[in-house]
Amino acid sequence: MESSGVIRISDRDFTRLTEYLRDHYGINLTKKRVLIEGRLNHYLVRNGYDSYTAYLDAVFADSTGAEFTNIINFLTTNYSFFMREWDHFEFYRNRILPELKSRVKDYDLRLWSAGCSTGEEAYTLAMVTNDFFGDEASRWDKRILATDISQKVLNFATAGIYGAEAVEPLPKTWKLTHFNKLPEGRLQAKDSLKQEVLFRPFNLMEKVFPFKKQFHVIFCRNVMIYFDAKTKVELVNRFYDVLAPGGYLIVGQSESLDRSATKLSYVMPSIYHKD
Repeated sequence: MESSGVIRISDRDFTRLTEYLRDHYGINLTKKRVLIEGRLNHYLVRNGYDSYTAYLDAVFADSTGAEFTNIINFLTTNYSFFMREWDHFEFYRNRILPELKSRVKDYDLRLWSAGCSTGEEAYTLAMVTNDFFGDEASRWDKRILATDISQKVLNFATAGIYGAEAVEPLPKTWKLTHFNKLPEGRLQAKDSLKQEVLFRPFNLMEKVFPFKKQFHVIFCRNVMIYFDAKTKVELVNRFYDVLAPGGYLIVGQSESLDRSATKLSYVMPSIYHKD
């Protein structure tokens, strides 16, 4: 530890940590040394560690995986908000849902919000879907699977409590229909909305996705920005395998896929289709 109180990470420990994060979680932080030290320093000091070597020894010795969960929570940026990249939801409402309504005969919609962060994306999907089906909504099984590797953000999403600034972009009708008022302008998702979303921990680096049925739509937005090119291609190919024919993959508007490395068809920027 230096006199300033900042614990510096050695080259060996930096490599040790970043290689593990890349190999097991797909997260590439090999150029984020300052970020790692900035976000972990206070945690190390508070818990009595005087070096990254001692800390990482404890992390790797923890068979429960709880310490690596802490690292993920500290080092990933869980930034989300309601109505984010709204064009995607308009495309979902105006093109995808009409297709599915006419094509899916068993009333079973399979939707996945992969890397759901604090839940805004999944809840927005649920509200758009309910609006689209209207009086027919109860006929459809349209529960959304929402996954993330961070238990911290999943706990936040499950509680469904959002500050006044977070909910400000929501239409007034949605606020009245789907949320209960709390003090200080906060809103909490009603049970009827929570029941539309199933929040679960999941690591996108699993080599085989354990889903029994294929999805009609996968939202994975602003998640692969952490991944290197090889990891990204492998993940997109796994998404392809779990998409139903005619299904859609939607990524962040700042992201794009290597079209030469995927069997998905390009629809428009950030939207891809399984023919």
